[in-house]
Amino acid sequence: MINIPINLNNINCRIQQALATTDRCIKDIILVAASKGQPSEAIRIAYALGQKHFGENYLQEALKKQQELSDLSDICWHFIGPLQSNKARKIAENFDWVHTIDKAKIAKKLNISRQDNQPPLNVCIQVNISEEESKSGLSVQECSEVSTAVKALPRLNLRGLMTIPQHNATEIEQRKTFKAMSKLLLRVRDSSPQLTTLDTLSMGMSSDLEAALQEGATIIRVGSAIFGPR
Repeated sequence: MINIPINLNNINCRIQQALATTDRCIKDIILVAASKGQPSEAIRIAYALGQKHFGENYLQEALKKQQELSDLSDICWHFIGPLQSNKARKIAENFDWVHTIDKAKIAKKLNISRQDNQPPLNVCIQVNISEEESKSGLSVQECSEVSTAVKALPRLNLRGLMTIPQHNATEIEQRKTFKAMSKLLLRVRDSSPQLTTLDTLSMGMSSDLEAALQEGATIIRVGSAIFGPR
């Protein structure tokens, strides 16, 4: 049986150890519990332990959980799956963060769909830093232009960049990817006065969170190390 309390404690210990050689502390990091495929009961257990940020990949699954957990008023929902235009309205209305913007067109749809009585939707631009054909995300060369376009949308709050590294990468390869993302964020910030406020790097998961944190991640997305395999 999966022990969520022990697993969450282990993850927080791993975060603290990874940050020991940096100038940051655990309060600077957002841990998103990637809850795709997990029941609402598992999310409720993690929430009771102080976990407030949860990431979902599929809209319909997420909406069902959000309804079942509607009594948890301060829960923070992150959309971390592929974006589809026909689902932009529901995503904009029901999430606090979206990590996977890869086109200015989809960002505009999210902006139009965000309600006036809601705070701006926190968003990240997904970067295909390893240039894998099977992955979504902008190229490095497109980042500054699209970031400027997204930043101008009033109902979105562009926070930074997100990436998914190559599967089964070595630690050296992981660090190379994460270091490249950190440098890219600096270049994007320097490319326009409107982008100097970008403060977020969403990168790192169960198997590589240490390397991600040590190279500058501010959000890590952890699923199996908290909830066990789906």
